[in-house]
Amino acid sequence: MKLPHAYQPITGHRHQGPFVVLEGVSGIGKSTLAGVLAGRLRATSIHTLTRPHTDWSAAVNARLRALPQFAFYLSGLLHTSDSVRQCRTIGPVIADRYVSSVLACHSAVHRVPVDDVAALLVPYRGYLDTPDLTFYLRCSEQVLRRRMETKGKEQVLSPDDLALFGVDGRLDRLLRNFERVADEDPTAVVIDTDGKTPGTLADEVLAHVEARRA
Repeated sequence: MKLPHAYQPITGHRHQGPFVVLEGVSGIGKSTLAGVLAGRLRATSIHTLTRPHTDWSAAVNARLRALPQFAFYLSGLLHTSDSVRQCRTIGPVIADRYVSSVLACHSAVHRVPVDDVAALLVPYRGYLDTPDLTFYLRCSEQVLRRRMETKGKEQVLSPDDLALFGVDGRLDRLLRNFERVADEDPTAVVIDTDGKTPGTLADEVLAHVEARRA
């Protein structure tokens, strides 16, 4: 679908660095790794959702049905994409979650096939800035539980964090969904994180970024 001029993204600015996305389930270490990468690349770090959407997400998740929820997260993606384009005129951008999380998480929460969620996104794909690389982080369930325990000691866990192990089948659905989305993502790089420090993971990510530039 060709969007009317008023609905088209602002383009034409020269990118000053790569757009890198980190994906995976809650607690796997995306935010920590994003911070390390942002420091090494002197990049802007963006969390999807950005404000103002992040301030509204808890109420949206609690009160809205599936389709209005999806529309809210789609709105957040479109707004985040605008932010990414603006930040890329300055330098690299590291995003903690992006399109793949909306697909995988919405599908898992509402038990809707990933393909059905992806179909809803089709008319808006042209608006969304495409990452240069998307890193899908994986780890064993044992390690994930340990990391979530650590996260819970440092901050209040969100309802989504608690649901990861508290809702029957949620983790399995999320893992399958992220695997499915990664299989169809031309920007995907899958990284196993067990036994690796954030610094080691950053080295691995940056090696892929440099290889792509070469």
